[in-house]
Amino acid sequence: MRYRVTHRTDYSYDADVSGSFGFAHLTPRALTSQRTSDHRVAIEPAPGDLRTHVDGYGNTATYFHVTEPHRRLTIDASTEVDVLAPVYDAQALAAPWESARPLAHPGTRGAWAATEFALASPKVLQVPDATEYAAASLLPGRPIGEAVTDLMHRIKADFHYDGTATTVTSTVPDVLAKRAGVCQDFAHLALACLRGHGVAARYVSGYLATTPPPGRARVVGADASHAWVAVWLPASDQWLAFDPTNDQWVADRHVTVAWGRDYGDVTPVKGVIYTEAKRSTLRVSVDVAPLESYAPA
Repeated sequence: MRYRVTHRTDYSYDADVSGSFGFAHLTPRALTSQRTSDHRVAIEPAPGDLRTHVDGYGNTATYFHVTEPHRRLTIDASTEVDVLAPVYDAQALAAPWESARPLAHPGTRGAWAATEFALASPKVLQVPDATEYAAASLLPGRPIGEAVTDLMHRIKADFHYDGTATTVTSTVPDVLAKRAGVCQDFAHLALACLRGHGVAARYVSGYLATTPPPGRARVVGADASHAWVAVWLPASDQWLAFDPTNDQWVADRHVTVAWGRDYGDVTPVKGVIYTEAKRSTLRVSVDVAPLESYAPA
């Protein structure tokens, strides 16, 4: 599918901001199953310094510094992107899940690069309850594709999507205790489950094109940033991407922007401001609009 993705972030303040430093992940990645074009980021007021760079995970990050005094800051990102459903190596999916533990199998091709994603990270600590929860899916010798899919099914069945249950600072133990959360929480939970058994898995940030109810038009801006997980498939140079929030493997409705150890590595927009403002307001609007079917050249 081909989409036009727009992501608007709007900050307002009750006093002047004299300086604003920002850092954003708003550029979809170039992948074998994803091709981007016509990407732009517009910032108002215009920044005195604006640049992009590729980080250690291969994500494109945008840095900006606004020096003009302002009470409103708007960041508009727009990209046209073609997405295909990934095709995975059948033998890699059939390998036992134990083979996806780079610390246990350091000689496996690609293990050196996967090792970081098998370790605890600031937002995904080693949680014994998560390790125990995953054990029912990670049965000895079970194929990695089957084990991960079973874990995904169970998270969907056992945890309730509730936008009021957690905040951006909630932890995996919070999610386990409440049995509720949002996509970020379910991605962190799945990571804790897999990493607790030594499996390499990474956090993926992006967008999901939503489908409206039958007979109803799409609502512009109703889409939102989304999060899912990708697990290492040893010796295949592939990572199996799955969406525990929606109980499905990632396909042509998912637009990949960035990946890292957890949400902290791929925050859509973050920064520091200099101001005496007492109150601020943040509004975010995302739209993933289908354009036309896409077939590779």
